[in-house]
Amino acid sequence: MARDEQLKERWDLVVDKLSNQFADGDRLDLDSIIYLIGVQELGQPHLKFKKDHKLDLMHIAICRLLEPYGYYEFDYFDDDKWPHYKVKTQLPHLKAGEQSVLMKEAIVNYFLEAEYID
Repeated sequence: MARDEQLKERWDLVVDKLSNQFADGDRLDLDSIIYLIGVQELGQPHLKFKKDHKLDLMHIAICRLLEPYGYYEFDYFDDDKWPHYKVKTQLPHLKAGEQSVLMKEAIVNYFLEAEYID
């Protein structure tokens, strides 16, 4: 199977599973999935988050997702147990479609690693 086909199949599987689990079957978009990963990485799903914290959660997720690619490195947890990352390598300038593919690939790899999908 071609790499692009496999990514698409796995991406659809992630979206379907998460949509059924968290959105009553309504299809989640990329940003929603990134947000869910941020909540997972924070490890405090019982908290209610304000708008600025939601953006922070998405930032945590992006850092965590791109860490295996060498762009970020975990640094420390602050007093509120929020993870902090440092930039190791600047992200290359990517077109919107290329950014989307990179994030989808990173998300699929994240859920493969977590054994959420095979």
